[in-house]
Amino acid sequence: MINFSLLFDLDGTLCDTDHLHHEAFSTLLKEFGRTITRDEYKTQIMGRPNDAIMRDLLPEVPVARHAHYADRKEQMFRDSLDKLTPTPGLAELLDWAERHAIGVAVVTNAPRPNAEQMLKGLGLDTRIATLVIGAELERAKPDPLPYLTGLQLLGGTADRALAFEDSLPGIRAASGAGIPTYGIRTAYGDAEMRAAGATQTITDFADAGLWRRLNAILSAA
Repeated sequence: MINFSLLFDLDGTLCDTDHLHHEAFSTLLKEFGRTITRDEYKTQIMGRPNDAIMRDLLPEVPVARHAHYADRKEQMFRDSLDKLTPTPGLAELLDWAERHAIGVAVVTNAPRPNAEQMLKGLGLDTRIATLVIGAELERAKPDPLPYLTGLQLLGGTADRALAFEDSLPGIRAASGAGIPTYGIRTAYGDAEMRAAGATQTITDFADAGLWRRLNAILSAA
């Protein structure tokens, strides 16, 4: 057994669902006679918790109604989920972690119904038992608390862990917890991710540099 942990974001990291979130927000905003571009989605929404999103996105709506609209958007997102395609290399990485008894957690700002449906759709609901939901904690990403909680649940430490994120708030959360963080380039480029705190960036989990690092972890153990 190797004393090591892998912590993953969900949306945009384990699979690319950002286009579905963008479509759901676009549908919701049509009711207010507004639109949202993909760039606006990236800068104003991606990786943030729903309470903060709704506060900025619907300032004209009473705060007491924000949860209603957030729930409607999330239901539209769940209704759009069909067959999910995992990020290339994910199955091999999880197999590697299982072979070496390495702890694995998902750390996400997604609502629990979304996260559970996505993990089930990816066939990972029985493989990943540790699920941290940012909104269920005192502070969500970009605060480090969700990643610190994931480490605690796994019995791991930041210096013996890797995190994988695709959003800038998520990278700030993971790196703020002291975890070396890989940025997944589904929405942002290398420079933006490194500026947010990523130590490396990769296209997917099949990246040769990532596997060299994983093999080095085995050798060191």
